[in-house]
Amino acid sequence: MSTSRAALPLGDVPGSAAGAAFDRIAVDYDRVFTDSLIGRAQREAVWKVLLSTFHRNDKVLELNCGTGEDALFLAGNGISVFACDASREMIARAEQRLRHEPQQSSVVFRQLPTEFLGELSGMQFDGAFSNFSGLNCTDDLGAVASSLASLVRPNGRVVLCLSTRYSLIEIFYYLALGQWKKASRRWKGYSEAKLDGAKFTVYYPTVRQIRRYFRDDFRLYSCTGIGVAVPPSYLEMWARKHSFLFGLLRRLEGFFSTLPIFRSTGDHVLLCFERIPR
Repeated sequence: MSTSRAALPLGDVPGSAAGAAFDRIAVDYDRVFTDSLIGRAQREAVWKVLLSTFHRNDKVLELNCGTGEDALFLAGNGISVFACDASREMIARAEQRLRHEPQQSSVVFRQLPTEFLGELSGMQFDGAFSNFSGLNCTDDLGAVASSLASLVRPNGRVVLCLSTRYSLIEIFYYLALGQWKKASRRWKGYSEAKLDGAKFTVYYPTVRQIRRYFRDDFRLYSCTGIGVAVPPSYLEMWARKHSFLFGLLRRLEGFFSTLPIFRSTGDHVLLCFERIPR
């Protein structure tokens, strides 16, 4: 995969509600999440899995790439990344960051909603991944699985990080504040989200549901909790004020994140699939 110095716009593909919403926060996204203590802690846990899954010279597809943090990290480890996002402004930020990278950075950024993965027909990748809830903005994971089956080679790996249906820290936090509606907002499987006034729907499938969507073409071989002990990103101010406790929670994360009872009750769950040969 050759290096790109310009994003590759799709053209007339319709935008998505989530993409339009994330357009509004693209400028501040890295400051608010990527560079935050909680964001960094959760991302490093994902990176550990990505580096054990993908290898130098692999060609990997990224869905919902945001400002390109994960794509640039993998490129720095010798992995080529074709990175897509529904948000035009997120892609613009990612492309701006790419211009400051070494010339050999093998990353291509393209504005492409997940619903239009079919536009990549004919391309082949060694694997694919989506980080931090991008796929929670998609109402048809079955279609995503089908598209990835045609894009990922047999025995290739797919790593997906999605928001969970039941986040224990979130539940206990909002119950302590007496905010029952927020504590239970994920339980029915979807909720309305708002970013800078723009509304879109967020879906919260269970691990069992996700596994069912992918079972025809993929085998689930690993499940890890992300944010089981480390709190959700909206508690960043607490984390900064209580650095010792936050450090303790980071250490506990490694223990609880793989326990069967707890690994699906964090802020996110990280699922690793293998493409079944046919």
